Amino acid sequence: MTQRSGRGPGAWWAGLPLAGVSVVVGCRAAGTDGITPVPQLLAFLPWLLVPAGFALLCALLARWWPGLVWSVAVLGLLAWYVEPYGKTAEPDGPPLARLRVLTANAGSGRGTPALVPVLRGRRPDVVFVQECASGCRAALERDFAGVYPHRRAVEEDGSKGSLVLSRFPLRPAAGVPGMPGAVADVRGHAVRLQLVHTVPPLPGRVGRWRRDLAGLRAFAAAHDDGPVILAGDFNASQDHAAFRRVLDTGLTDAARLAGHDRTPSWPSRTASVFGAQLDHVLVSRDFTATGARFPRVSGTGHRALVVDLTLHRRDRTVR
Repeated sequence: MTQRSGRGPGAWWAGLPLAGVSVVVGCRAAGTDGITPVPQLLAFLPWLLVPAGFALLCALLARWWPGLVWSVAVLGLLAWYVEPYGKTAEPDGPPLARLRVLTANAGSGRGTPALVPVLRGRRPDVVFVQECASGCRAALERDFAGVYPHRRAVEEDGSKGSLVLSRFPLRPAAGVPGMPGAVADVRGHAVRLQLVHTVPPLPGRVGRWRRDLAGLRAFAAAHDDGPVILAGDFNASQDHAAFRRVLDTGLTDAARLAGHDRTPSWPSRTASVFGAQLDHVLVSRDFTATGARFPRVSGTGHRALVVDLTLHRRDRTVR
């Protein structure tokens, strides 16, 4: 007797991955990050094309026609969501100043020795360092005292310490709790700086992760009247709804402006071929970006991010 189409093991091989991928894609379509393991899988949403494509092949070989249609629909949605999120608008005003920004997660200080030559080689104007414990802060402040005379820090050990180094004068400014912020005088123009380091969306910490990103969204919404730079380890990608809400305040990812919206920054060892972009430099509509690079920093799971920015005069009639 001939086996009926769609009843064999091929249908199971197609249906199981399709079911899992469909849950993640459904949450992406619904604008929610869901519950574990959805937030973790959303970070790798483009890579879900692989199991979805495998399911399509299995459905085709099994002649499981509903599964074939299902697979094509899921693949279509994935392809749609791989596209960069949000709109971008080039500033209309003339250029006022250029600056280079670097952000790096120092891996609780373990990446400090490798970060030093990166700073010397890339020569950024403003540096945001997350997970910069006391030894990390001491080393960077000692080695770059003459290069970065201005600094702001959250002086905690382990993964909570953070440091902002700047060639430009800084004045204190209230920012996001637990994350250092300042106002930089960039050649006579005030630019709001905010270091970012959210908790990762690990099982049991997704609620705290959402609150951290909600705090960043509130900060961005409250400071949309002038130049703003948020930089650091967001532990989120454009496929996370909580991160997209930050972008919806009017900020743009500088890596996207430079043509690197999907370049992975984590995990560092496999970022050349596989990973997620969790480290970002978000800028207000006062900026353009002309370059983005992701140098490796040994000792930490994240790659650094270096972006070249140009500050423009904002047309105040445009909102």
